Amino acid sequence: MLTRRQTVAGFGALPLVAGLGGRAEAQEVVKIGLILPMTGQSASTGRQIEAAAKLYMAQNGQAVAGRRIELIVRDDTGAADVTRRIAQELIVNEKVAAIGGFGLTPLAFAAAPLATQSKTPMIVMAAATSAITEQSPFIVRTSFTLPQATQPIADWAAKNNIRKVISLVTDYAPGIDAEKAFKERFGRTGGEVTAEVRVPLRNPDFAPFLQRVADAKPDALFVFVPSGIGGQFVKQFVERGLDKAGVKLIGTGDVTDDDLLNDMGDAIIGVVTSHHYSAAHNSSENRAFVQAFRAANPNMRPNFMAVGGYDGMHLFYEALKKTNGATDGQGLIDAMKGMSWVSPRGPITIEARTRDITQNVYVRRVEKVDGQLYNVEFDTFEAVPDPIKGR
Repeated sequence: MLTRRQTVAGFGALPLVAGLGGRAEAQEVVKIGLILPMTGQSASTGRQIEAAAKLYMAQNGQAVAGRRIELIVRDDTGAADVTRRIAQELIVNEKVAAIGGFGLTPLAFAAAPLATQSKTPMIVMAAATSAITEQSPFIVRTSFTLPQATQPIADWAAKNNIRKVISLVTDYAPGIDAEKAFKERFGRTGGEVTAEVRVPLRNPDFAPFLQRVADAKPDALFVFVPSGIGGQFVKQFVERGLDKAGVKLIGTGDVTDDDLLNDMGDAIIGVVTSHHYSAAHNSSENRAFVQAFRAANPNMRPNFMAVGGYDGMHLFYEALKKTNGATDGQGLIDAMKGMSWVSPRGPITIEARTRDITQNVYVRRVEKVDGQLYNVEFDTFEAVPDPIKGR
């Protein structure tokens, strides 16, 4: 069996230091490294997850099972090579017990081999491609998958006299997951996806693609864009007059991100999406979460990225309790498998076989409530696993 020094050194990105023989169980401090896009076009994702992780620690204390928790946050700028370098620094130099975050799928993919070879738990709090958990036996997910979030909106569209749809997705793995899941599910009901449009991930300009939609006049436009990009998309959707042309806008909840929703304007009212979290979710757990989040971050509203970070910290804390403070990577992963709890989003489970998340998915409509825009839930699909892996 390769040692921790040998396996990580195989990546060749950093000089290694001596004394890496194991996880140093006797240390008082247990470190968690969050690798997040704190700058760049996905900066809102990093900001939300960091705020939620710090809120969880403030509420639940910085000591677990006799170990003091230290959170280390690093900005990967949304670049996979930076993610890989930071993951190696955290594992080798900081000797973290786990790494978490991962705002985009390519970033999670970049870190996965390091998690495997160093046997470091990797908690994916944001990225949503179905295949992520298959990249390493040390990956668990507290976010969602795009197929999981997409199928309910396809069902809703079919039941609401929508027959012809154009899909518009960001051209990377989650977008392709969403495109495929919507087309397959919608097609089973007799609906037709008449065109599939893919937009570049970096510096997207939606205008020429939206003009194609305007010319085609479908019943609806199904959209997936990453967290933080919804505002830009909606602005161009309105500028092209599609909101007045009778083309319904539907999609996954990324496009009506709670963090950005109030800035999108009243043109977004009535848009229907399916997703696993809304700041308007009606539960005592969520009301307490939203109140505490806003108190700690006065100019922010928690979004689905925040709840992924909050639950990611809960998963780690509870796993550490189950291991009585031991930080062996396999032991922590085994403790996480099968764990269930009631989150601000509703009941969730980390499936033991897939290490992926099963959760409710809600159908929501953008409405104005007390002068602010919210995703108001009106239907629930209960205990939805990732449909590609199942349970």
